[in-house]
Amino acid sequence: MAASKRKRFNAFEDFPGNDETSQSQEPTAVSFMAKPAAEPLAQVERIERLKPSQIMPDRFQPRRLLPGSIRQPFYRGEIDCYQAAAEWLHLARQDAGHRTQIDNLLAMGNSFETHGQIKPITGSWVNAPQGQYYFQIETGERRFWAACLRAVSEGAEDEPLLRVEVVQLPSRQRQVLENRHAETPSAVSQACEIASLILSEQDKQPNHDTQDEYEYFRAARAQRMPAGLWNKLIPIMQLTRPRMVQFLNILQLPSPLLDLADRYRLPERVLREVLTLSPDDWEDAIRLSIQNEMTSEQVAQLAKKPIDSTKRTSRTAPATHRPEKTAIGGLRRFANAINNLDRLAQAQTLDTVADELITSDQADEMIAFMEELTHLLHARRKRM
Repeated sequence: MAASKRKRFNAFEDFPGNDETSQSQEPTAVSFMAKPAAEPLAQVERIERLKPSQIMPDRFQPRRLLPGSIRQPFYRGEIDCYQAAAEWLHLARQDAGHRTQIDNLLAMGNSFETHGQIKPITGSWVNAPQGQYYFQIETGERRFWAACLRAVSEGAEDEPLLRVEVVQLPSRQRQVLENRHAETPSAVSQACEIASLILSEQDKQPNHDTQDEYEYFRAARAQRMPAGLWNKLIPIMQLTRPRMVQFLNILQLPSPLLDLADRYRLPERVLREVLTLSPDDWEDAIRLSIQNEMTSEQVAQLAKKPIDSTKRTSRTAPATHRPEKTAIGGLRRFANAINNLDRLAQAQTLDTVADELITSDQADEMIAFMEELTHLLHARRKRM
């Protein structure tokens, strides 16, 4: 007789649920794994099963996952982890950088169905300013967002359960080592990792009132390095001191450009050449590097002659003329033109606009942009 396939009790659970003891208990209570009575209590693991809504990533984790446009509303508590995941999925439909990251995280979430959550999320219980407790992630943020994204993408009615392990002394060193073993970090992430280790060694803690987390990492460049500090970082980062300094220099870029370089994983060599240009040309050089997959040698050639408009794609505006201002102005003119008409004229005008757009080669792109804009407007109205 063929062996029956074991059905997993919970896609986010790596132990089968064949009896009542497998049912999820109140997640705020600490449950100890069963051990023989003869073993010392100190060897007992502190494992808990928590819902993502009871967990919060570390804002100052060196490897940033959540996109910049979603980070502040999420960490301010204006949206929960599932709303953040939904907005992230929408962003991924229009941006290749987000799409690659989302695909990787969804693949991880789907692997929970087959293999369970092999490694637990580590962290500790933290008292929030409002008085409630939440579990703050030390390592395993990718597993957290993989669960949230999968739940949203599949329209799950119930929250998944995640295995978490309580650690007494979370550390930046453990975060960095976990990051480097889980996935090769981007150049921007490595810069933040080095900075976080420097600040941790000097006991410089982040100010949670800071709106821009990159400001915390930039502080490392202003610190005097105590004797022997670089030698402590070398075995963790597996980089020489000059290379670590080169990575730290990346943090000179403005935060939006760091996010962009991080999302598309631009190499340090490319970003080093960008920094040799005039600050007014940094954004254009980064966008050109992304769009044309330029090498560091090609970026270096930009320093020999100005970046002219013929080399910019239609999506890249000069630094002095922000694309968002052009888009907002166009939308306002469109809305004003429609609002000044009566209902019949409005319908006729919109019908004509639709006819013109559907015959163009940008019809599908326009539909996607308008759907994305509608989603973002609804999301912001809910926060008001």
